[in-house]
Amino acid sequence: MTEAAIFDIDGVLVDSPHERAWGETLHRLMSSRWADIASHTRYAPERYTAEVYQQVVSGKPRHEGASALLEYFGIPDPDGRRTQELCDLKQQMIVYLIERGEFTAFDDGLRFILALKAKGMKLAAASSSKNANRMLERVFLQPFCERQHLHLPYVTPETRLIDLFDANVCGRDFAQGKPHPEIFLTAVALLNLPPERCIVIEDAPAGVQAAKAGGMRCIGVARRNDADLLRAAGADWVVTNLDEVNLEEL
Repeated sequence: MTEAAIFDIDGVLVDSPHERAWGETLHRLMSSRWADIASHTRYAPERYTAEVYQQVVSGKPRHEGASALLEYFGIPDPDGRRTQELCDLKQQMIVYLIERGEFTAFDDGLRFILALKAKGMKLAAASSSKNANRMLERVFLQPFCERQHLHLPYVTPETRLIDLFDANVCGRDFAQGKPHPEIFLTAVALLNLPPERCIVIEDAPAGVQAAKAGGMRCIGVARRNDADLLRAAGADWVVTNLDEVNLEEL
């Protein structure tokens, strides 16, 4: 019996500007401060693709994602300074984009989480991103409910997406990031439930692996034509849209 759903945020509930921020920041560095090493790496702007973002960066804590991106493109970083520089500049850019409202919430994601809430299921947010809460705080639910003709007693003009969660571990500093299950196991502990009664909704292979390592079932959301990657990571179900999930089967 499933009693709780644990949500990753970026790519599941929110279409964030993370992919754009990583790509634009790396391009800016490689064409300015790091221009002297560019010809000795595998980097070219067109080689940073959605697939690269999904396989190399998505779902990981910021520092791990930055390090993996540099390694992927063969950008040397013997003392860790370039990783830190990439992290710092990317964070500045993502905050700027979020505050400008350059992100959207997925309609199917909102319908899904509101339907689970209506069924009395416990909900937790568990994103590695330290920017997840910034986005959750900026999504007000009443306009969406009005467009969808949903009349829910727990949605008022002040209700934001972040208010739906019974537990929230987004952006916490954990000893080990995904694919280690620590973030999800922490959420499970806060919900006071065993892992086998929880289901994780993820869009990144590293997140799927973390859910399975923690003893939880997992729905993989393949919004980037990456269903095979999510299945290979161990997802129990793979959908391209959360409207495809049969709530009764959960």
